[in-house]
Amino acid sequence: MLRRRVLAACTATVAVGVLALAGLTGTASADPSPRVPAAGADHLSPGLLKAMQRDLGLTEAQARKRIGNESRAAAVAAGLRDSLGTGFAGASVGAGTAELTVATTDAADTGRIAEAGARAVVVGHSLAELTSAKAALDRVALRKAPEDVPAWYVDVRTNRVVVQAGRSSAADTFLAAAGVARDLVTVTQSAGQPRTFADLRGGDAYYMNGSGRCSIGFPVRRGTQSGFVSAGHCGTPGVSTSGYNQQAQGSFQGSTFPGRDYSWVATNTGWTPRPLVNGYGNGDVTVTGSTEALEGSSVCRSGSTTGWHCGTVQQRNSSVTYQEGTVSGVTRTNVCAEPGDSGGSFVSGSQAQGVTSGGSGNCSQGGTTYFQPVNPALQAYGLTLVTSGTPTDPPTDPPTEPGGSWAAGTTYTAGDVVTYGSGRYRCLQGHQAQPGWTPPNVPALWQSV
Repeated sequence: MLRRRVLAACTATVAVGVLALAGLTGTASADPSPRVPAAGADHLSPGLLKAMQRDLGLTEAQARKRIGNESRAAAVAAGLRDSLGTGFAGASVGAGTAELTVATTDAADTGRIAEAGARAVVVGHSLAELTSAKAALDRVALRKAPEDVPAWYVDVRTNRVVVQAGRSSAADTFLAAAGVARDLVTVTQSAGQPRTFADLRGGDAYYMNGSGRCSIGFPVRRGTQSGFVSAGHCGTPGVSTSGYNQQAQGSFQGSTFPGRDYSWVATNTGWTPRPLVNGYGNGDVTVTGSTEALEGSSVCRSGSTTGWHCGTVQQRNSSVTYQEGTVSGVTRTNVCAEPGDSGGSFVSGSQAQGVTSGGSGNCSQGGTTYFQPVNPALQAYGLTLVTSGTPTDPPTDPPTEPGGSWAAGTTYTAGDVVTYGSGRYRCLQGHQAQPGWTPPNVPALWQSV
């Protein structure tokens, strides 16, 4: 049994990303374009340009032009913010033209704004006043999250603090607690509930009631409910789970151990099931099915303690006795594993095989590991494996190979010799090479010569 007890608190900091313009100073000029370069416009990521074309309906040339115009507008706005002082009320650009609009509370500033090449708008509240009101709301929320108020923000285009709320009474309570004047605020109806997003992926860590750690086997669905299968000894029905990022994840719905060693966890809507197994630096593996591999077949395991390790199927339909009792119907392998890898994914090629149960040895000296086949777990709980048989879900970020004759997708027979990097390796067992099954990573299949 390879469940790991957590002896010390292990936390993962989740940062909320913000996009900010900082360090842009200077005064605005009457004709800013020649003096303010389009920062980075000539060195844009191809992926960024493609995303802009896809999501904003732009050509590549239009995307480059837009970024350049927005970069110059940001620099001009920064200069005006400094020169206008307390009257500055924010700046924005038009979605299609990147035309700069600058707001001020002082009508005398409009000439200066126009000279800088921007459109001037006179408003009733300065940016500092609106920002101060939002800060008061933030302080209240830090003490206690407001009920039925999912979001609030400063909107410089409308010169208001916008509070989104499911009920107007909830917004009124929030504003009163913060002492924010109602004439600064626009309340909008919102039934949405913001949430963090994360993927369910085989091999990733999860935690049980804060008292132990296991690994995800495979993402699954039961009807519209998403979740994952794992080892039965990791938890009993009702035990709550949190993800690798320590965010609330779900709870065990079914669990069998001993006798068999499988379980399934239903997850909340913040977790999206993906047909992937974490390759831990070797490129994620896309799962396309769950056809059982024969004895002697290559098999690899992903787990949150030791990552990615491979070997071969020794015997199927084995029985093993742990301290807690006997488990039958498991598959014996010569893949190593360690505490915390429990529940993690076993795959052969792109086919899901099972979830890590237990064994002996470790990944320093080698050992024997048993996995609970996945198909009986799916049948027991009426689950459907999340798979993808199309190239739209390729392995993510495959590593750059160091060179040599070894190649993924090639079928090797015992005795074949390949080169990989600066080393030479002899094939010990026939197999079809998969991404990440490089000779240094799979000593059960390759021997250095």
